[in-house]
Amino acid sequence: MTTLFTIDRGVVVALIIDSLRDLYEQNGVTTDSEPDEGTYLIGRRALLDSLGLVTLIVDLEQKIEEAFGVALTLANERAMSQKNSPFLTVGSLADYICALIDEQRNV
Repeated sequence: MTTLFTIDRGVVVALIIDSLRDLYEQNGVTTDSEPDEGTYLIGRRALLDSLGLVTLIVDLEQKIEEAFGVALTLANERAMSQKNSPFLTVGSLADYICALIDEQRNV
């Protein structure tokens, strides 16, 4: 019998938001509202540029390994080939990260 591990999505969302706040602070980005699951990471409504997104991804990969003991590559061919980008919003990125962690842990 296989034991299934599930990741607390709320913890993943908190990691993303924490990284996003740090990035905003480092780059002097001001916003009228706190980041949440609906915050855009790419596109016209995003406050990050492409370099900011790359920095966020690298930071998240490190935090995920520290928090969950799982090494992930978030920006890979799988992510880039999806019809709906997992990098669109905080919520979509959290869903993608949870799926990847669950896949690795349940192999």
